[in-house]
Amino acid sequence: MSENKNHWLLYDGTCRFCLGMVNRWRGTLERRGVGLAALQDEWARDRLDLPEEELLREMRVLTRCGKVLGAADAFVFLWGKIWWCWPLWILAHIPGARWVINRAYRWVAAHRNCLGGACSLHDHPERPGGRGAAPGWLPVAVFPALVIGFKEVFVEPWVFMWVLAVVLFISCKWLTLWLAWTRGAVIGLRRALGYLFLWPGMDVKPFTCDAEACGKPAAREWLAPLAKTVLGAVLTWGLGPLEIENPVLAGWCGMTGLILMLHFGSFHLLALAWRTWGVAAEPIMDSPVTSTSLSRFWSERWNRGFNELVHTFFFRTTYRRIGVTGAMFLVFLVSGLVHDLVISLPAGKCYGLPTAYFLLQGVGVLLERSGPGRRMGLNHGLVGWLYMAAFTIGPVYWLLFPVPFLERVINPFLKVIGAI
Repeated sequence: MSENKNHWLLYDGTCRFCLGMVNRWRGTLERRGVGLAALQDEWARDRLDLPEEELLREMRVLTRCGKVLGAADAFVFLWGKIWWCWPLWILAHIPGARWVINRAYRWVAAHRNCLGGACSLHDHPERPGGRGAAPGWLPVAVFPALVIGFKEVFVEPWVFMWVLAVVLFISCKWLTLWLAWTRGAVIGLRRALGYLFLWPGMDVKPFTCDAEACGKPAAREWLAPLAKTVLGAVLTWGLGPLEIENPVLAGWCGMTGLILMLHFGSFHLLALAWRTWGVAAEPIMDSPVTSTSLSRFWSERWNRGFNELVHTFFFRTTYRRIGVTGAMFLVFLVSGLVHDLVISLPAGKCYGLPTAYFLLQGVGVLLERSGPGRRMGLNHGLVGWLYMAAFTIGPVYWLLFPVPFLERVINPFLKVIGAI
């Protein structure tokens, strides 16, 4: 051991995938007093004193006090040393999280030679639910269930709502990232973390190393999303307090302002920032108010990040078996159940209303695509716009965001942030 380091990360020196990861992490770890060495180095063999098969079974961290950490424990230890990995470090302390991390690590360790490009993995991309997909689905299946199981720990319903929403979001992001990896995509560590935590979309392709770089956005492109962000802030912190005597109206002002400020403003600004850095990220909202078709509203213009997710994992995997109509209704059903989780469950009331809202959208799309609907012009022009507005806006008050959700979840949150 030639260097004096506080801790050591020991890895398989013959694994191309391991070497690639080590090279990406080297500067970050060494600046924090973590040295890197191969498990095959003589001093590492002597220190660990393990049989050959056991020696190379997993990477290990040797701490300054002589403690040996492997698999999930090693990752959690390293995440705790790097400030921008703290979200991962926090998630790792949720009950059951380390079991999930261990399962994912075991799969990677068993396939690390393939991940390094030494076998035919890249020639046989995985299907979303195919072999090797389990580590991708585990967080989606486990982490939200753990948050729901510990619901009583969260004193305020709005805290529970945000924690559940963030856990669902990050779990789904991990699923899309894992699918890209199993299909042979190469994504640098910084871009992978940026995609997971600093981008609301679900399309990994622009973040891969072989994605085409894009030009920097023009200065005028920043004006519209900046104006939307400011307008959202005015609605949230300006109009909300004026409606304090009408809590439902105050809740709607605040919630509308937050949606405008985040989904239409800040997220668009974030897309422009990524484009400035060479990543061709597209805004998740594409002028939905101008849509003249209900089907285009949901498939192309509203929250394209979530649309990408459900289209990949539910529509494309089922339409051959249950038909296009059945797959479409399945997508709307999944969308409704997700909204029920983050709306009805925190509110403790109105279960099933958000799901009914999205199933109603499916009925609307079906009517629009029918022969009579096409003859009536429900899929284009002014009639199509009025039809889209009637279906999307009309039932929002009663089904998607009912009064108990506003009173029990949204308004207490708005009070905490000083909006009412």
